[in-house]
Amino acid sequence: MLKYIIRRILYAIPILIGVNLITFTLFFVVNTPDDMARMQLGIKYVSPEAIDKWKQDRGYDKPLLFNTDEERIDKFTETIFFQKSVSMFAFEFGRADDGRDIAYEIKNRMLPSLAIALPVFILGLFAYITFALLMVFFRATYLDFWGVVLCVALMSISSLFYIIGGQFLISKLWHLVPISGYGTGLDMGKFLLLPIIIGVISSAGANTRWYRTIFLEEMNKEYVRTARAKGLPEQIVLFKHVLKNAMIPILTGVVVVIPLLFLGSLIAESFFGIPGLGSYTIEAINSQDFAVVRAMIFLGSVLYIIGLALTDISYTLVDPRIRLG
Repeated sequence: MLKYIIRRILYAIPILIGVNLITFTLFFVVNTPDDMARMQLGIKYVSPEAIDKWKQDRGYDKPLLFNTDEERIDKFTETIFFQKSVSMFAFEFGRADDGRDIAYEIKNRMLPSLAIALPVFILGLFAYITFALLMVFFRATYLDFWGVVLCVALMSISSLFYIIGGQFLISKLWHLVPISGYGTGLDMGKFLLLPIIIGVISSAGANTRWYRTIFLEEMNKEYVRTARAKGLPEQIVLFKHVLKNAMIPILTGVVVVIPLLFLGSLIAESFFGIPGLGSYTIEAINSQDFAVVRAMIFLGSVLYIIGLALTDISYTLVDPRIRLG
């Protein structure tokens, strides 16, 4: 197990370098350091001296990937890419282009993101699996048919419709919860209730159909027919045997997203005014703040790799036949 974890860490290094390089290239294809300086300075006419000073203060006064004025290894080290990337592997994100400390912002915004993402994840997982099991238990009946119809209908509607519709109906017409905002302590609940409900409903269609497909596939296997031949009740076969054996494909989609919960939801946090990492990323994209965009993509890549490793490790817990070499 230890060798496997070390090997995955070593594999992650070139992946993170590649992700960082692609992000860097795509960003600077669209923007130049001069464009970033003009946007951050926010002045209609910016003097060349002010642009040069802004770039020098933030380390954007060097060549992007290759420095022809230097010699040997300095041709690669005395560049924006190298000097902005190396520190990230030590999780030192530096400062945003507007001067704020990125690590401090991530630390403060992580809790609001988790306050939405974690309840949506837990409640959604319980609701989707339960509904899928009920449809499989009553398969080929009206409950199964209309359940599938409902899932397809939910899948066909954009998540923006749920957000805007929920804000209009529940907040504006019924005045049950605030439309947007964020509070601390006990006030947090009234601001998070609507985003959590919408988060669960908006993902119900796709996830429930996926779990239903997994359970139906298990229902056609030999061990299920053997259990039925022994006279076991259908509910025992379904909830004890089928559910247990379906955990491996379920873990594939569940465990891998757990680390990503820290990053929050880009759309929900922006619409509901939640000061989480999702809205932080959107703000950085709108302001073309490369330092924040790069840090969030790098952090997301690290968390995704951790999720993949946790998925592989969790396989051994639910299926003793699987062993990591």
